[in-house]
Amino acid sequence: MTDLFSKIKEVTEISAISAHEGPVRTYLREKMTPHVDEMVTDGLGGLFGIKHSSVADAPRVLVASHMDEVGFLVSEIKPDGTFRVVEIGGWNPLVVSSQRFKLFTREGREIPVISGSVPPHFLRGAGGTPTLPQVSDIVFDGGFANKEEAESFGIRPGDAIVPDSSAILTANGKNVISKSWDNRYGVLMVSELAQALSGQSLGNELYVGANVQEEVGLRGAHASTTKFEPELFFAVDCSPAGDVYGGQGAIGDGTLIRFFDPGHLMLPNMKDFLLTTAEEAGIKYQYYCAKGGTDAGAAHLQNGGVPSTTIGVCARYIHSHQTLYAMDDFLQAQAFLQAIVKKLDRSTVDLIKNY
Repeated sequence: MTDLFSKIKEVTEISAISAHEGPVRTYLREKMTPHVDEMVTDGLGGLFGIKHSSVADAPRVLVASHMDEVGFLVSEIKPDGTFRVVEIGGWNPLVVSSQRFKLFTREGREIPVISGSVPPHFLRGAGGTPTLPQVSDIVFDGGFANKEEAESFGIRPGDAIVPDSSAILTANGKNVISKSWDNRYGVLMVSELAQALSGQSLGNELYVGANVQEEVGLRGAHASTTKFEPELFFAVDCSPAGDVYGGQGAIGDGTLIRFFDPGHLMLPNMKDFLLTTAEEAGIKYQYYCAKGGTDAGAAHLQNGGVPSTTIGVCARYIHSHQTLYAMDDFLQAQAFLQAIVKKLDRSTVDLIKNY
């Protein structure tokens, strides 16, 4: 087992959906505190380490992952002891049924549950063709006899339900299959960045850490960007790979130059800076036109406008129990992020902001 895979396994197997990010916050605080000057939080629970600069007029730079993964909340406990749920983050209903989950009660108790499905036997004589369910109609089942028994275990509406999945290596040893690489990729990225920069002097005042509630509308980025007032913002996030569908984003082809998504356009000066930095550092990269958004979409609209971008990788089958991705892409992205942060002195930041 490689050192990188061990770190990936540790971080992806943490259970933490939007607004329930406490376990990831604990992980980051433990990993980052020895390597930064201080740790700070915003009002929603985003956590950031600050590396102060001794340089006069050092630009303030915010590098932000997000802690949360997609999951569900219990919306209702039925008389028969099964649950109905509300989705937290984007889910394709086709990947929800017949999966294992963990339900976490208010007291922290962990309850095993599964998502139901309709056996083909029950479809015979009724047309034989299953219809695509609404997520709110899918049965979640913990094996309880009735509502009273479920409640006796402390289960209540609002309890979090998280995919139950462990990380494994593919046969060739190059790729990983796990849940939540979106966005435990970013959580590991900022942790590794803080450790790599430990004790080093920078030409910028660096805020590095993770936002909350990205999967439900980029909410944490509003809070952190408003609180810390950076001159530049770098989201660190994972995007869907389109390689097996004939689209952009191929695992193993390096970090992404994400020049477009529906909520954010990369500014020309930022693009020039990224490409120059990647080429100088020998980083493997690929161009990426995205169909979804990241925290950069929220951050760039704050405080009169903050030039932003996303330092990312792609992965197959995200927002499911089983995501597949390349470890080398992580290494390329980490080297890229370190090269970026080390270059961001006052003159470089002013060039990026020069219109």
